[in-house]
Amino acid sequence: MEAVLESGSVLETAPAALEGVPGWFNELRQAGWKRFGELPMPSRRDESWRFAKLGQLEFDGVHLAAEQPPPGHRGAPGLQKRAARFGFVNDTLTEEESNLPDGVICLPLKRAMAEHPELVRAHFMQRETKLGSAKFAALHQAHVSNGMFIHVAAGVEVEDPIEVFHWLEGDHIVAFPHTLVVTEANARVSVVDYFQSDQKARGAWAVAVNDLVAGPGSQLNYLVLQDLCDEARMIQVNTTTVDRDAAAKAFILNAGAAWARQESLSLLEGEGSRSDMLAVSIGRARQEYDQRTFQHHASPRTFSDLLYKNTLYDESRTVFSGLILVDEGAHYTDAYQTCRNLMMSDEAEANSMPGLEINADQVKCSHGSTASTIDEKELFYLEARGIPPQSARQLVAQGFSVEAIARLKNEALEELVLSFAAREFGRILGAS
Repeated sequence: MEAVLESGSVLETAPAALEGVPGWFNELRQAGWKRFGELPMPSRRDESWRFAKLGQLEFDGVHLAAEQPPPGHRGAPGLQKRAARFGFVNDTLTEEESNLPDGVICLPLKRAMAEHPELVRAHFMQRETKLGSAKFAALHQAHVSNGMFIHVAAGVEVEDPIEVFHWLEGDHIVAFPHTLVVTEANARVSVVDYFQSDQKARGAWAVAVNDLVAGPGSQLNYLVLQDLCDEARMIQVNTTTVDRDAAAKAFILNAGAAWARQESLSLLEGEGSRSDMLAVSIGRARQEYDQRTFQHHASPRTFSDLLYKNTLYDESRTVFSGLILVDEGAHYTDAYQTCRNLMMSDEAEANSMPGLEINADQVKCSHGSTASTIDEKELFYLEARGIPPQSARQLVAQGFSVEAIARLKNEALEELVLSFAAREFGRILGAS
């Protein structure tokens, strides 16, 4: 089965030139459109789309949204303490507040290109998309018009997180959110991207890209909270580059969308660099979460640790495909990859394909995947203390996710993720 281009869809709409941006950006958009036309649509013959349901790639009638949404905040309340908050509705900026220290550039992408064009150009979509969605990354490049640019100067530490809200509003619209975060030497920042929509966003799409660049000795934390409505779909392509002695931590929570595909590449370029890749997905009904990862160790004495936790109800399904690659000369690498699935229904489905490719000596690498149901002893323990069976199952399911969330090692961010997860578990319990 091959995905089909439908007449009149965004897939056949060439990008118009944007005003108020550097010439190179419009040239980049045109180059993206050309590349999009040259690349084939995914097919069942593509190993990078193995187990994927290609019928989800449905763009019939999907169009670019108008640029005049009403003002005001959309979505979750967010954190009580934050360094900055920006909100977008269908890629149009609707709110902006900031209390950032000197040395931080935090601007909507369009404004950043006007004020810091060469700085944006140096980092914007500089890495090749390797995990299967190159065609959709090219579509994003062709139509991206806004997003966030965050640059933290050397030695600057941003204590509270920066929040960015991406809201989809309307039927059959598509948005192209983009987040570009750069930390210079010994800087520190946390960024939270929210992806949400109204409940009437039928057939809506988010085709998102984020570039994370952690400079020497810096610390960059990035969270994705995906809570789109049940009829929305999403593709997200993440590329993280980690320099010498730097640490990057990426966390994904999936609690919404009919279908979401997330591709995460972490390139450990500098000696002593570290990458933590974490995810929690809570699937229900017929939701599908397709996650592809690549831990690329290009230098010696690097460390990466991936932990993905999936809790699956009803007829939901997940696909996980992960590769650890250790280059020649990348000796003394430590790399770990774990995907665990908790099956809450006989009809749920988990597909896992972990992999290793080691080309160096003195390395520690392991990978594994499990799928299991709830241990009856755990249920008996809770029920013996007066907890109803259905509530006991939900408590065990919530506890299953905590291991990945606790690795954030930030109380405010942990509470934020737990609140999203608890709301989703409560929704499932109420529907049962």
